[in-house]
Amino acid sequence: MSNIFEDNGRVVDAPSDNFVYRLLPPSLWPYAQLARWDRPIGWQLLLWPCLWSAAMAAGVTADAGAFRPGQFIAHCLLFWLGAVAMRGAGCTYNDLVDHDIDNQVARTRSRPLPSGRVTRRQAKIFILLQALTGLAVLLCFNLFTIVLAISSLAIVAIYPFAKRFTDWPQFVLGLAFSWGALVGWAAVFGALSGPALLVYVAAVLWTIGYDTIYAHQDKEDDALIGVRSTARLFGDNTKPWLIGFYGVMLVLMAIAFRVAGLGWPAFAGLVVGGGMLFWQIFVLDIEDGDQCKRLFLANHHVGIAIFAGLVVSIFIG
Repeated sequence: MSNIFEDNGRVVDAPSDNFVYRLLPPSLWPYAQLARWDRPIGWQLLLWPCLWSAAMAAGVTADAGAFRPGQFIAHCLLFWLGAVAMRGAGCTYNDLVDHDIDNQVARTRSRPLPSGRVTRRQAKIFILLQALTGLAVLLCFNLFTIVLAISSLAIVAIYPFAKRFTDWPQFVLGLAFSWGALVGWAAVFGALSGPALLVYVAAVLWTIGYDTIYAHQDKEDDALIGVRSTARLFGDNTKPWLIGFYGVMLVLMAIAFRVAGLGWPAFAGLVVGGGMLFWQIFVLDIEDGDQCKRLFLANHHVGIAIFAGLVVSIFIG
């Protein structure tokens, strides 16, 4: 058992000092681990495109003299709750689909399903509870946004299988994880337009980049069991690919901000975030799994930098 668990039911690849283990009783730890509450980076990366889009939309309304601070704050809080709930549901679903694969990968063998601490039936009930929470959040928005958000579930359902039939599962993940870039804008305007679509494509490229770095942790195990990824596809050429992904991402974001008529703080935040991304490429060692994880986690700060610029732009743009 000592080879599987870090300590008292903690999974091997989760931080042992997370709030989950301090606040929740041990009987709930496996469910927190299924939802990845002990690893907030997932919902953070899911949330940032949504907040970018919401802040960009707020900047447009501010320029028109129609900015509603209360609505912006409420939307941000709802998007946060929805991101936590739906990321948790997605991870639980992914673990159900990957049950056998996770049992063959050292980093994932200690997760609740392969370790037997949660049954498949219990996991399915937990998915339902999280999905209902997400639905409750979604019903707070306009009809267009509700339909738009629900339509993303088709991509979410496909993603866990993507690693079995394509070398680009990170692209499929990007399509799903970036959907908030559309939802954040639609929640304000009840429709989509150019800036939201540009940010969506940019966020897809960002996701491919950071998840490629993340996937380099597992490439040896993936090769042994036949799991496909952009990390395996790009191999030693990962850095040039990342330069392309992040470069185009930043250009698309800049065009979106320009079309939306945002002020200089939005572009300043983008420059800071872009600097962080290219620093990641400069220092990246794809053979150092621990470093790949740290660089992946650093993308949360990229999200913060871009969002901060957008928020400042609302008021002094």
